[in-house]
Amino acid sequence: VYQFNVYAAGSEFHSFKKVMIEMGPPYDGMELASFMSCSKGYAGECGLRGGYAEVLNMEPNVKAMLFKCISAMLCPTVLGQTVMNVIMHPPTPGEPSYEQYMRMSCNEVQGAMYAFPKLEIPKKACDKAASLGQCADVFYAFQLLESTGICIVPGSGFGQQPGTYHFRTTILPQPELLKVMLDKFGEFHKKFLEEYK
Repeated sequence: VYQFNVYAAGSEFHSFKKVMIEMGPPYDGMELASFMSCSKGYAGECGLRGGYAEVLNMEPNVKAMLFKCISAMLCPTVLGQTVMNVIMHPPTPGEPSYEQYMRMSCNEVQGAMYAFPKLEIPKKACDKAASLGQCADVFYAFQLLESTGICIVPGSGFGQQPGTYHFRTTILPQPELLKVMLDKFGEFHKKFLEEYK
């Protein structure tokens, strides 16, 4: 799903299916499920919930159960289905929208969706968080949200080494909006450190 979000210099996405087939027997006969979505790297729009799965070499009884489960679940929104259909079947020459489609362009994705910055939280803030029955990074996240409106996800929700703190934030906004957010964040962090030093 994140194959378009590879950004590190010298790195690229490698399809498990392609590698598996290139390796030949016995690897090309292994079971494999691949997924793609229109809601992350393809359009950078998390609200477009639509995607597909491709299964290879799946044991027939397992495949039958998979299709049974899929058939019993709710389907994505009409918008998500429509976008997925357009991705799978783009306009072809001669169709009314083909000329307009060929004039469209999209900027190349420059980074992944999330960053996980490390936090140094003063002991006084950790003590305050403990008195409220909160993890220190949760306390920090609530203070940030209440002070600036910036929403981050505390790292304790993902697991972290004892005594260390981090958070998850998105880097999807346009650069000018991201700069505004980071400026506000920096001001908050300085005040937080001053208050709890």
